[in-house]
Amino acid sequence: MLTRALVEAGARVVAIERDPSLAAGLRARFGECSVVEADVFEWTVPVEPFAVVANLPFAGSGAILSRLLRGPVSRAVVIVEWSFAEKQAAVWPTTLKSAYWRAFYEVEIARRLDRSAFAPVPSVDAAVLRFESRAQPLVPTAESERYWQFLSNAFHAGSEVGRGFLTPLQAKRLAPALGFGRHARPRELDARQWAAVYEAVRRLPSR
Repeated sequence: MLTRALVEAGARVVAIERDPSLAAGLRARFGECSVVEADVFEWTVPVEPFAVVANLPFAGSGAILSRLLRGPVSRAVVIVEWSFAEKQAAVWPTTLKSAYWRAFYEVEIARRLDRSAFAPVPSVDAAVLRFESRAQPLVPTAESERYWQFLSNAFHAGSEVGRGFLTPLQAKRLAPALGFGRHARPRELDARQWAAVYEAVRRLPSR
């Protein structure tokens, strides 16, 4: 259904499908498409900007988006589980993924889809989650991999923000300046606060 709508809209479509029979069906019905028979995790992400439109498997939405959004995605419109969409679109509290993604994308829930809209009917409702590339990223795009590692270390440590990369005095000064609590945990900072913490750490002489 999504492929048909994209083709009819005049889009240049590259369809990724790992199931051989479904891939063959796509080729037969949409000869104007480029059908890639592959797992998305083995697919070579393009170097030129592209958009993503997908009905993602609920269980793997986060992992697939992590794979795709590391590329030059200008926009992504994806159907995901409602609770997952809520977490990623929320300003607060954050998750590791939402803090990272929101540094480079505006994220919003565009629509709610009742479970009855699907066949077979899933056990949960869904949402259309939209990612729009920021004109001015909160973190330089060239720093994206380093920023992911920075956030990963902070979230996996689970301790107060700044422990391990700021002195107590630096953390004490930074918290009120950026608007978060002195003893805040990683999930309590929004994406802009995390970007500002990262920039402050980059500017430290020892870094």
